[in-house]
Amino acid sequence: MNNFFLEIQSDASQLITVEEFVNYAAVELHLHDEMVAEMLLIITEATTNAIRHANKNNPDKTVGITISREGDLVTIKVKDQGEGFDPDKIPDPTTPENLLKDHGRGLFLMKTYAKDVSFNITSEGMEIILVLQVK
Repeated sequence: MNNFFLEIQSDASQLITVEEFVNYAAVELHLHDEMVAEMLLIITEATTNAIRHANKNNPDKTVGITISREGDLVTIKVKDQGEGFDPDKIPDPTTPENLLKDHGRGLFLMKTYAKDVSFNITSEGMEIILVLQVK
């Protein structure tokens, strides 16, 4: 099993580093372009949420990203240093009152593209675990 790990400061300017990391891991894991695009989307969304909402853009806090593959499953873990949240309380972006909002679609996109999305609250922060099926 191949594991790839990146830790960044909670600064949106670090997202380009995340993109490079995902592209590198995808090549090493022999993933096709469509899957790479999906991974980039959901990892960017999860990392952006970790930076903005969990770590409150505090550059003294970090976001850790792990990508691994076992067989036809790719597991992505994005861990922040925030207080966590209740995913069931996130508004549905597909309801009429939320359709025109310019935010609030990250978790929806993650659930759309990932086979499984789960959350783990740790003593250091919250970890979102995304599992993708290699097609």
